[in-house]
Amino acid sequence: MTAAPEASALEARVGHYYEADGLYLVGREKVREYARAVQDYHPAHWDVDAAAKLGYSGLVAPLTFTSTPAMACNRRMFESIVVGYDTYLQTEEVFEQHRPIVAGDELHVDVELTSVRRIAGRDMITVTNTFTDTAGERVHTLHTTVVGVTADDINPATMTAVQNAMMHDVDFSGIGGSDDYQKTVRPEGEVRISEGGLTRTPGTPSFDDLKVGDELGVHHTRLSRGDLVNYAGVAGDANPIHWDEDIAKLAGLPDVIAHGMLTMGLGAGFVSAWSGDPGAVTRYAVRLSQPAIVSAKEGCDIEFSGKIKSLDPETRTGVVLVAAKSEGKKIFGLATLNIRFS
Repeated sequence: MTAAPEASALEARVGHYYEADGLYLVGREKVREYARAVQDYHPAHWDVDAAAKLGYSGLVAPLTFTSTPAMACNRRMFESIVVGYDTYLQTEEVFEQHRPIVAGDELHVDVELTSVRRIAGRDMITVTNTFTDTAGERVHTLHTTVVGVTADDINPATMTAVQNAMMHDVDFSGIGGSDDYQKTVRPEGEVRISEGGLTRTPGTPSFDDLKVGDELGVHHTRLSRGDLVNYAGVAGDANPIHWDEDIAKLAGLPDVIAHGMLTMGLGAGFVSAWSGDPGAVTRYAVRLSQPAIVSAKEGCDIEFSGKIKSLDPETRTGVVLVAAKSEGKKIFGLATLNIRFS
């Protein structure tokens, strides 16, 4: 049995910070590879000329693209800093797009433990990644919130099965940690937030043609087990509950489930197909409700819909609500996108 870490001990680590080694190069084919994995076929992700017509210097990375380098950078956080749990459940994600990321960008990525909250007996842990370009401007901020889960909450056989199924260099749990922990914090200094996402005229509908309550229509997306395996490889999410039925059921799930981040990517693509410009989004926040179950035979159908919640004439911006359902159940508890309009 694994006991949850003392809240005070974990809270004392809030603010722990480190930088990922080296620069992350946003490659053109990586952008296309990720766009394919989240079924986002907006031309700006695929065609250089189409991206240029919207004012971009290269292919535009999908809004949730940053989750891929973040996952690799966050491994150290969950293996040696946030310790004492057997596994983690993703609950909420917030993407702040200060300016769109494009192919050719070289980015510094850092990691910070920004919050630990205990709610209804569970530890809610938030880790923040910031992406800074070579000009020293922060271009994207990503906040990931997970629930720490201990052996008391899962089938004792689950972790053994998971470790047997994982890749050779992946340790899924952060149980051990280090006995000689030393806290490192973000160096003091000016944080320059890019304003590139606020200066370019977006390729969206005119603000004057929109009104509160306008609906985005309905779109159905099909996911198969092959889609899950492909996304796992592209995004680096090796959790076997997304591809192994036996392990999913040991974890208390009815079957294999889609990655939360995959469904978020599908939702972002649904909105950009309507708006015409994926780089017009300044903030995307999703609270997950239920997972999408993906059976081996039938796959999974996800129904996306949306409507304009609010409009601000002073800034020509709006907030769009997005709903996602599968088998009649809500996948998103709440999902909103803040968008600039032309």
